[in-house]
Amino acid sequence: MKRLMALLLLAMFSMGTLSACNTVAGAGKDVQSAGEKVENTAEDCKDGKC
Repeated sequence: MKRLMALLLLAMFSMGTLSACNTVAGAGKDVQSAGEKVENTAEDCKDGKC
């Protein structure tokens, strides 16, 4: 019984860790996309095309 509980806890922890990785990766892509837009706008404004 203890072994079953340990395996269940390990499986739950692993699933939580993997889903958190996907969430952080998605957030990183969102931040990168926003940063690229800011960079492009800054480049346009530098040339006087605001």
